[in-house]
Amino acid sequence: MSEQYFLGIDTSTTSTKALLVNEQGGVVASASAPHTLQTPWPLWSEQDPQEWWQAAQIAIRAVIHQAGIDPAAIASIGLTGQMHGLVLLDAGGQVLRPAILWNDQRTQEQCDEIHRRIGRERFIQISGNVALTGFTAPKILWVAQHEPEIYARARHVLLPKDYLRYRLTGEYAMDKADGAGTVLFDLKKRDWSAEVLAALEIPPDWMPPTYEGPQITGYVIPQAAVATGLRVGTPVVAGGGDQSAGAVGAGAVEPGVIALTVGTSGVVFATTPAALIEPEGRLHAFCHAVPGRWHFMGVMLSAAGSLQWYRDTLAPGMPFDELLQEAFDVPAGSEGLLFLPYLSGERTPHPDPLARGAFVGLTLRHGRGHLTRALLEGVAFGLKDSFTLIQEAGLSEMHQVRASGGGAKSALWRQILADVLGTELVTVNTTEGAAFGAALLAGVGVRNWRDVPAACRAAITITGSTVPDPAQVEIYRQRYPAYRALYPALKPTFDQTPAG
Repeated sequence: MSEQYFLGIDTSTTSTKALLVNEQGGVVASASAPHTLQTPWPLWSEQDPQEWWQAAQIAIRAVIHQAGIDPAAIASIGLTGQMHGLVLLDAGGQVLRPAILWNDQRTQEQCDEIHRRIGRERFIQISGNVALTGFTAPKILWVAQHEPEIYARARHVLLPKDYLRYRLTGEYAMDKADGAGTVLFDLKKRDWSAEVLAALEIPPDWMPPTYEGPQITGYVIPQAAVATGLRVGTPVVAGGGDQSAGAVGAGAVEPGVIALTVGTSGVVFATTPAALIEPEGRLHAFCHAVPGRWHFMGVMLSAAGSLQWYRDTLAPGMPFDELLQEAFDVPAGSEGLLFLPYLSGERTPHPDPLARGAFVGLTLRHGRGHLTRALLEGVAFGLKDSFTLIQEAGLSEMHQVRASGGGAKSALWRQILADVLGTELVTVNTTEGAAFGAALLAGVGVRNWRDVPAACRAAITITGSTVPDPAQVEIYRQRYPAYRALYPALKPTFDQTPAG
């Protein structure tokens, strides 16, 4: 039998990416095409779904050409993309208005209304989350209240990647991971919550059927085949939102293995064996793209973004390697200097847009190396906050952290993270993220691999390991309470500081 391939498609905020993977899980080719972003009013963030479809056509054709394969060799397709975006279609499947994206901030009133209608605690118990402006549910309420003529014509609610699914297959469908991110889900039941839909007066028949990540949701239709170059009848699996598909791409698919992304923001992703929740809603709790699994997610708004700001402000033009080298010889704990990394406000564990950054404990003894190391340690402590919440919410076992993102390229930062977290930190051979995870889910969907963990074991290998230093673990264990005390101590000053 000739070689088969699996196609992962990732519709992110900036572009649509197509990634081709072979039967062994090796990346054969990738291509992407950009989208534009519209901000018609302050705090608004929108895109035209038609641009996603146009970009997908370009990326799919490019990746087939690049690989030099017959499209018939593509055995299945997996989808992923930006979460929470609202796509409204009419009865004929036509887009009614631009998609309202995950980073749109217009819906605070609607979030408050959701908590009023259902009760904040009850809503957390059902959905695993508090209502936040980024989620889909408040966006639907906003359209109902501000664009009633559009709302009256609405018949289908989709997420960004699921609009591509509709164009590829003609089917309305959604995976359970992304479905949970709408906060219209009953987390434990892994499907739509009749109680939440009724309270928000959203017709249940607007919501598509939901599927586990590797399940087949439809097949490429003739119109889509003409547009993309794909073979008619190619199966399309459910896939997952970008965070859960990215976790599959990193091999974080079983409890105890944590995916840690140290990019501009920081994300801690922990697979859970059951629908655990953080009682105050300080962590996101969603379904995983892996059948029968859920996950916690903590989000830190300024991780490597803190280092970028610091370099640009205090050492402009200086290579990061040189800057970090100055911190290498500074002892753990930075001789009493602490950094609070809330330069963009914060989400986890303090959902506070007014939170601010701070260096605390400066003396004449401290030089730039101390400041640099304190910053690296402060970000590590901020990420540990998410780990602490995850443990307190019931996931006690965390034996390996899989690190990715620009911050994870620094050996010093990896060591600090391993010491602060008190666990082994590893890097893996894959850097393609969500598109790669979607391709693996596609392979599982047509039984190239038995299940998702088997796919990850076949395709993902550990390329490096950083083991905690017991002496430094103890230093950071003693310093962590001082870090945790900073936010409540400084919050009154944050609340009095003008925004900006």
